This record gives sequence, structure tokens and C-alpha cells, in this order.
Amino acid sequence: MSVLAIGALMASSTLTQAQQNCAARDLVIDRLAGAYGETRQSVGLAQNNTMVEVFASTTTGSWTITVTNASGLTCLVASGQAFERITETLPTPAEDA
Repeated sequence: MSVLAIGALMASSTLTQAQQNCAARDLVIDRLAGAYGETRQSVGLAQNNTMVEVFASTTTGSWTITVTNASGLTCLVASGQAFERITETLPTPAEDA
């Protein structure tokens, strides 16, 4: 399962925003860059019109998944260590499949 898919699943959970770490998007991005050296690595849209982003530091390996709603409120939904950029190719379908 991709990181964005996991983030989208987390974004659609029943947790209220009061239970999450949320702030204006600009503040969150500044904090991730300043405190952790993280920059945006990927972005996608979830079914509920929220933007799911993965931020990471290629130096320290720290990573954070955020979800931003249409009003610009950004919530941290997951974070961790050992971020690695992986580029995989799709498998070639079998001739008899």
C-alpha cells in the first residue's frame, strides 16, 4: 500500500480535528522545515477533497504525513524515521494472464 493511500485512510478516520495536531498550513510547513529539515516529497488528493502530503528529510530520515482541508487547516496524521525514496516499476503482465 502506498504512503499516500495510508495517509488517505488516516485522513478519513473518525478522529476529530481537536484530537489531532492541526494548524494553518503555512505554519505547519515552516515548522517541518525549520525543526526537522523536512520538505514535501509527494502529494495527492483524497476522496473527501483533502490534500495528503508526505514531507521528509533525506538527511535525517524523518518523515511526516499531513492532511489539509479546503479551508487550509493542516493536521499531522503520522510521522516516523528511516524515510527512503523508492522508485519501483510496474510488473509486466504475464502473456497468459
